[in-house]
Amino acid sequence: MTPADKLYSGGVDIREGTTDDIPAVLAMFDGAVAWLTAQGRTGQWGSRPFTGDPRRTQQITGWAAGGGMRIADIGGAPAGCVVVGPAHDYVTPAAEPELYIQALVTDRRYAGRQVGRTLLDWAAQHARTGGLALLRVDCYAGDDGRLVAFYESCGFTRAEPFTVGEWPGMLLHRRL
Repeated sequence: MTPADKLYSGGVDIREGTTDDIPAVLAMFDGAVAWLTAQGRTGQWGSRPFTGDPRRTQQITGWAAGGGMRIADIGGAPAGCVVVGPAHDYVTPAAEPELYIQALVTDRRYAGRQVGRTLLDWAAQHARTGGLALLRVDCYAGDDGRLVAFYESCGFTRAEPFTVGEWPGMLLHRRL
């Protein structure tokens, strides 16, 4: 654990994720998909649960093995997950060294507890500790645009829109 991993108030502890966390992270995505689907917003991740999808399990296993996955715990229970590492190949490469947020998801049971913001703050601190001045993330930019607005409310600025097939995305950055 790095010194930055326990800096957060509100009962949120951040620790390195392991392969033991795979079921919890799959469940977080399942809950997010169900919540979005109930609102008629299936463009981001579709309407099928991640649990039982071998491709999604392999993806999360890779995150856990890669060392960039962090879990936010509240009262000892996983409440959110962030993954940092190299930028996805579908976005424009950065012109300088960066830390890239590959994924962010929170458990709907902890809505309103600032878990996502806390994980983004951890990522910013992790980047600064590593001597980096740029933090980037991409997200789904369709439907009502609320996800882009969320990242903007966390200090990110729109960099450029992009599409992957029919999926509309937005690349955002945050100067540190």
